[in-house]
Amino acid sequence: MSSQEDSFISHLVELRSRLLRMLMGFLLAFVCLFPFSNQLYTLLAKPLLAQLPAGGKLIATAVTTPFFVPMKVAMLAALVLSLPYMLHQIWSFIAPGLYAHEKRLVLPLVISSTLLFLAGMAFAYFVVFPVVFGFIVGVAPQGVMVMTDIENYLDFTITMFLAFGVAFEVPVLVVILVHLGMVDVAQLRQARAYVIVGAFVIGAIFTPPDVVSQVMLAVPLWLLYEAGIVAAQLLHKAHRD
Repeated sequence: MSSQEDSFISHLVELRSRLLRMLMGFLLAFVCLFPFSNQLYTLLAKPLLAQLPAGGKLIATAVTTPFFVPMKVAMLAALVLSLPYMLHQIWSFIAPGLYAHEKRLVLPLVISSTLLFLAGMAFAYFVVFPVVFGFIVGVAPQGVMVMTDIENYLDFTITMFLAFGVAFEVPVLVVILVHLGMVDVAQLRQARAYVIVGAFVIGAIFTPPDVVSQVMLAVPLWLLYEAGIVAAQLLHKAHRD
């Protein structure tokens, strides 16, 4: 067996080991959080429950929903909790094959992208949800009691978390595009008007049909694009120096 084949097999073995560690880290977090799954769902539903009128509640329309939906929330929380450990395993696998200047770039991008995604989720939970749910409850016709199914609510919150989490990744995407030479800072500035229009289109697609929630996604998306331009300019200047 050649040295290249030995190296390939050793990489596969290490990859399997890293994946198993990531899976074990997730399962450990899930086992720890599963006993508190109902409390986690209550915490997730708090922005909606706070907007409902007195006596308003969430409902379960399927027999197994009261068990499986909180379990899904516990799995989502376990994924977020174990994410730093997973990223550490990924970094430990790819770092030996990177040059020194690549390590100096990749590690900050991994950390910043993770923090930005979590910041997007936090922004959706603490800022967007109260406004959106307040609007939904406020426009309900008189005599109509808003009682959302818990599984539909979970699907909605996951969609919003993904939308805002991905939107907050815009600075990282801008920096990567500039670093790879696909665009330059001048082109990014010239595309500003198109980005603003696109941000409002994305806001209209991924948020409920009210102007406030659409603006709450579009404006941060635009500002994050501007932040990405500034970060890319600073990185380019530092690399040039």
